[in-house]
Amino acid sequence: MSDLFDEVDEDVRRDQLKQLWDKYSVFIVAGALLIIAGVGGWRGYEYLEAQRAAEAGAAFDKAAELSEQNKHAEAEAAFADLAAKAPWGYRVLARLRTAAEVASRDPQGAAKMFDDIAADRSVGAAEQDLARIRAAQLLLETTTYPNMLQRLESATAPASTFRHSARELLALSAWRGNDATAARQWLDLIADDGETPPSLRSRAEALQAMLPPVAKS
Repeated sequence: MSDLFDEVDEDVRRDQLKQLWDKYSVFIVAGALLIIAGVGGWRGYEYLEAQRAAEAGAAFDKAAELSEQNKHAEAEAAFADLAAKAPWGYRVLARLRTAAEVASRDPQGAAKMFDDIAADRSVGAAEQDLARIRAAQLLLETTTYPNMLQRLESATAPASTFRHSARELLALSAWRGNDATAARQWLDLIADDGETPPSLRSRAEALQAMLPPVAKS
């Protein structure tokens, strides 16, 4: 008898499933197709992005080769094109390299381009600091120590990637401005930082030797 009830239950469940299928099959199939299309679309997007990145990488290398061959006008145009069209990572690098190429003919204009990158909040902190350093290098001979301090002080923090270069530039700027106290401050920070590169440490020691002796109290 239980077998008979089991067969009846099975028939009922089969009828219910058939009714559900008849009622919702269009939606089930459509949902499945949407999932398949979504996965396929994402895979296609990933492929296209990888292809774009590869093409941008090759174009970046060619632009760098032009720069190494002193074809700065051509390199500038190539990097500018990448800065406008390349995927985001290459776009930031290309902006930095475009400004570097401009520096060979227009240091002030290049400094402004680096300033624009440093002020762009969509750019990573390390790239912003690098842009600040490059702008300051171009302006070292023509701007004041207070201006350099305003530009670079945030990049001198212990965790900053380019803190060593920022401190050296500030020490040089203070020395040029006859501010021995400020110069000594930055040189002491360079000396006390265990991660200061040896070459930069040597330059700092040489500059330290050029400062007037500290007055005895």
